[in-house]
Amino acid sequence: MAEFLATPFGTFLLILGQCLLVTVCILVALAFLMYADRKVWAAVQIRKGPNVVGPFGLLQSFADFLKYIVKEIVVPAGADKAVFFLAPMLSFILPVIAWAVIPFNDGWVISDINVAILYIMAVSSLEVYGVIMGGWASNSKYPFLGSLRSAAQMISYEVSLGLIIIGVIISTGSMSFGDIVRAQDTGYGMLGWYWLPHFPMVILFFISALAETNRPPFDLPEAESELVAGYQVEYSSTPFLLFMIGELMAVTLMCFLTSLLFFGGWLSPIPGLPDGVFWLALKAAFFFFIFAMVKAIVPRYRYDQLMRIGWKVFLPLSIGWVVLISFLAKFEVLGGFWARWAMGG
Repeated sequence: MAEFLATPFGTFLLILGQCLLVTVCILVALAFLMYADRKVWAAVQIRKGPNVVGPFGLLQSFADFLKYIVKEIVVPAGADKAVFFLAPMLSFILPVIAWAVIPFNDGWVISDINVAILYIMAVSSLEVYGVIMGGWASNSKYPFLGSLRSAAQMISYEVSLGLIIIGVIISTGSMSFGDIVRAQDTGYGMLGWYWLPHFPMVILFFISALAETNRPPFDLPEAESELVAGYQVEYSSTPFLLFMIGELMAVTLMCFLTSLLFFGGWLSPIPGLPDGVFWLALKAAFFFFIFAMVKAIVPRYRYDQLMRIGWKVFLPLSIGWVVLISFLAKFEVLGGFWARWAMGG
């Protein structure tokens, strides 16, 4: 068996199996995360939420999936059909391939490259094209306006996300997620994680992640009160489903990134307890719960407020933080508190 896996064909089958395993696990997890999102929203509004299909409504997401699959695909008469169908496929594929560099445990990663963060930023920056293509190809002014809003919003907050991540890279001296998590393993449990030395930026990172993934209160590209549901209003059936899965997968990816960059990834919060994938999943689930709570309790921002926060507040703060971290790391203030590479991280 080992000899077969060493051959090019065996290596191809091994990588293909790993990709399928990760993709299937993520898609199944998304079904239950969507269920949890709807349950949290319902609980805040003092109602039951999904509770009919399956025990406690656990199969509601799968029923919705089947509903979208069997519905008729409607294409506007004046639409560019090739781009119209390419847009949702792009919006689905890009978040999927981003998971290739996400480690679930020490060594549990499809591709352990030393520029993993650069890969994530490159892939996430391309996700806006699916939204723009979908809005333009629909040949309708409301989807087009929604896609323009989305382009401006996603580009604006990608800048802040990138600068905040640069601070983590400076502290670690590496763009590998494995190195970033290991640099947080100081023996002090959660007190050694990056949330403490990078505390102000954790909040900015979370808010920027909300805007980057078009989640409330920053879901302006889909503001149905203004844009008739935005860029995907002309989509139905499976293409619409691909847009929704891609968006939810991007949200889940941001939850994992927050856990890996600032909260120790698979590291145990209490010294002495074993590390493992359980901790990473638990942290990501907690941040998804925060995403759901923000959706339920925070009112939607105006678009001018959204752009003002991105360019006049988050951008100067994140740039200033990068400069500050550079000095703190260079001079190893507090014995390398901001310079884990000096401690062997």
